[in-house]
Amino acid sequence: MAETPKIRFKGFVDAWEQRKLSELSDTFEYGLNAAAKEFDGENKYIRITDIDDASHEFNGDDVTSPDTDLANAENYKLADGDILFARTGASVGKTYIYKKSDGVVYYAGFLIRARIKKEYNPEFVFQNTLTADYEKYIAVTSQRSGQPGVNAQEYSEYKIMIPGKAEQDKVSAYLGSLDQIITLHQHKCDETKELKRYMLQKMFPRNGKKNPEIRFAGFTDDWEQRKLGEITELKSASRVHREEWTTEGVPFYRSSDVMAAINGTENDKAFISQKLYQKLSSVSGRLEAGDILVTGGGSVGNPYIVPDNAPLYTKDADLLWIKNQGRFNPYFVYEFFLSPSFRSYLGSISHVGTIAHYTITQLSETPISLPSVEEQDKLGKYFQRIDHLITLHQRKCDELKEVKKFMLQNMFPQKG
Repeated sequence: MAETPKIRFKGFVDAWEQRKLSELSDTFEYGLNAAAKEFDGENKYIRITDIDDASHEFNGDDVTSPDTDLANAENYKLADGDILFARTGASVGKTYIYKKSDGVVYYAGFLIRARIKKEYNPEFVFQNTLTADYEKYIAVTSQRSGQPGVNAQEYSEYKIMIPGKAEQDKVSAYLGSLDQIITLHQHKCDETKELKRYMLQKMFPRNGKKNPEIRFAGFTDDWEQRKLGEITELKSASRVHREEWTTEGVPFYRSSDVMAAINGTENDKAFISQKLYQKLSSVSGRLEAGDILVTGGGSVGNPYIVPDNAPLYTKDADLLWIKNQGRFNPYFVYEFFLSPSFRSYLGSISHVGTIAHYTITQLSETPISLPSVEEQDKLGKYFQRIDHLITLHQRKCDELKEVKKFMLQNMFPQKG
């Protein structure tokens, strides 16, 4: 077992010592067994579900208060630096460190509080609960009984490597600052997504209306009410059998590829041979830059803009194909499919709230309001800029998370 980490701040050379959490904490105590009630404006009640899975912060979206006599609950009020551990359920092992900025907070019964001794840094202890070593300990310990759980005694037995107080302070300050920057970029990303949702609602006409609530200066003409099948050609690819897929060649897009593009995630890619592509595209035609693909299966009604004229083929029925032919701004139509007016229409043609398939016939009948090409261009460029900001913040956030992951692996000694 390594006694020092791979990465250290200058000036620190002493070996780290192994300690159980019980040696670092004055108390390990279970929370308040009380129901939650409407937030009284001062006293917050934190439950397992109120701890954000990603950031480990207090999620303030649905703040409640404990439904009990608080005069008798003083022992359940959190103090600065207290660490909470989830003791049961799917979130067993999840942790949270209380900061004064969170206000007056009482903690609930399915949480265990550790109050760290003054000679140790609580943030340093908390950062240890974000490591792969801690996850492994929870995975093993929580399966000792039928219902996943870790009790106070088991938490107290968890061992961490710990340096002197000055080095604890340095490490925790650095990792804590990374967390703050990650949170900042995530908040900016979320705020920009919220702005986009708002503008999609306001910059496309509501169903039955001829104009949106917000427009760029200089545009006053009514938007034209049409059906998609009236404004351009709608197509579907020829059938490709599963056994014809390959591991290289011409990209073969399915609904999962469109959803990955929208969500900024990776999925397993599929391909078809150049020979098969030539054969099929001679019948169905070729996808061209500015064409729109719309998911007809899986998560239906989601768009993708074909970026260029490079060979690309799609799964029949899984993706519906809107030819551009210079008749519309592709970014305008792309955002239309994300707008509340379209999502509302999609819900209206479903009998049970969601539909398993969105067909080319339904696509053809889908109503769309079209402004002039000039106004389409303005809208398209505006939403492109918003999408770029969202991508920028999310990418920065993801990069910082990778840095944090690396530093957690290397700023704590590796256990054997």
